[in-house]
Amino acid sequence: MNNPLNWNSRHLTRGWQRGVTAFYYGLGLTDEDLDKPQIGIGVPLLDGNLCNVHAYELAQQIAQGCRDSEMIGFPFGVPAVSDNITQGHEGGNASLPSRNLIAHAAELVITAHGYDALVGLHHCDKNGPGFAMALARMNYPGLLLSGGTIQPGRHRGRDITILDVYDAQAAAAVGQLEAAELDEILRNACPGVGGCGIAASFNTWGVAMEAIGLMLPFSSSIPAEDAEKQAECQRVGRVVRELLQRDLRPREILTRPAFEDAAAALAAIGGSTNGVLHLLALAREANVDFNLRDLQAIFRRTPVLCSFAPRGRKTMVDLHLAGGTPVLLKHLIRAGVLRGDNITVTGRSWREMLDQLADPPTDQQLIAPAHTPFKSFADIQICFGNLAPDGIVFKVSSMQEPRFRGTAICFEDSQAVAHAVETKRIRPGHVIVLRYLGPVASGMPEVLVASAALSVPELDGQVALISDTRVSGVSHGAIGVHCAPEAAVGGPIALVQDGDEISFDLLQGNLTLHVPDEQLDQRRKHWRPPTNRPQRGYLRDFAATTTQAQHGCVSQHVLSPESLTANR
Repeated sequence: MNNPLNWNSRHLTRGWQRGVTAFYYGLGLTDEDLDKPQIGIGVPLLDGNLCNVHAYELAQQIAQGCRDSEMIGFPFGVPAVSDNITQGHEGGNASLPSRNLIAHAAELVITAHGYDALVGLHHCDKNGPGFAMALARMNYPGLLLSGGTIQPGRHRGRDITILDVYDAQAAAAVGQLEAAELDEILRNACPGVGGCGIAASFNTWGVAMEAIGLMLPFSSSIPAEDAEKQAECQRVGRVVRELLQRDLRPREILTRPAFEDAAAALAAIGGSTNGVLHLLALAREANVDFNLRDLQAIFRRTPVLCSFAPRGRKTMVDLHLAGGTPVLLKHLIRAGVLRGDNITVTGRSWREMLDQLADPPTDQQLIAPAHTPFKSFADIQICFGNLAPDGIVFKVSSMQEPRFRGTAICFEDSQAVAHAVETKRIRPGHVIVLRYLGPVASGMPEVLVASAALSVPELDGQVALISDTRVSGVSHGAIGVHCAPEAAVGGPIALVQDGDEISFDLLQGNLTLHVPDEQLDQRRKHWRPPTNRPQRGYLRDFAATTTQAQHGCVSQHVLSPESLTANR
């Protein structure tokens, strides 16, 4: 056989070092099993998180599917961090570094054990991106599978989601919601297992990975507790075997046109800014020239065609009931938003599969007709300027105009922003500058407690937030994040002072700090880098090796020396 399916594992099972077979025999493998492909199944293990609690159960279903397809599946664990549970305290610093740790861990286990393919389970924000990065880096056959979305909760006759939790918390903090009703929402918002059900980071990545071709069709929209999720897991073995037979590798899927489709899908659903960071990281792992300037052009021309929360009220369960993610992708291809020509893990392109897919039902309010979008340009936009020379990612869904001008009020802690809202220190017309929270400073934590605090009626759409860190996809409002370079390495955001005028124009792509260059030069002379460095071991390692946000915060070894100093 020119291309044995056990192309990698046979060097161990039938290699010169016969002693290793003792371990395989101890696992119960037979001589016949030693010639079968071995599949690593990456499992984000965290029973303390609703998103992940069923991960190992699904991994066992995948392993059974591998056995049914004459392969051996070996589940293995990787780090998992809950972006919800870690919000607003030191634990939030672990979130983004966990993505890189997942990529490293998956690469480590797969290559060390000579597995022939990787199946990565996507259960929470950083699982899927980490496994995708590992697939691109190794270029071993494999795919991603979504652990599935949570069902919406119910409160006083209406569906509620995790978004309602944070909005209710902000409203209660300023006296606009009774404590008893907040308690009701907290108790009913998360009725079972699965990832956050709105167009937050988890589902943004699922839709993007279906569009790019690295995730099985329908995977991102099948609810976690639906019987179809179990059946999907059992089918994975057959798909992986076909990948091995074709010798179809991730970098054949992860082409520049595929990245363009993924970005357009992200924009069309009103997705999370975290998707931008992860796409940039994945492109660099795949050695694809794709950057913020490319994203800027895509986001300007892509309309919003879905009313997922946080911009609307719909969830991934609504998409599932409308036919699933492939129905949405067909709609986007027909609308000219996606090309759909790139090969996927099915061995076919989306365009080749269109005839097998239904059109969106006419009696739903989730997906808009192409000629009447919810918005003619994406909620996410990219800007550059003297405040963010290397770029900043804006998400503005609650402002009618794509531009804003206001006065700066500066913070270095997200909880301080929430307190300033409660004490009425933040007023309409303010631009909240939240800094010294970038990748080098503290692992780039999400600051949902700050952005959620700004969602109260008197501030929603009347203020803007600019930061060198990240926000959750649950956030809404006028938010600019991933400001690069970050404050801790001397980025201009470190020089802003209270009262400075700041403006942005999303469609022009401009972010301007209205302070004369001479005055900024004087401020820079007096600026000193922070002396408080990350204390945790993993944070020290991350800070020492990470690139800035415009490169996706990947490890520096992924980039050439030249690309570290330029953004094309």
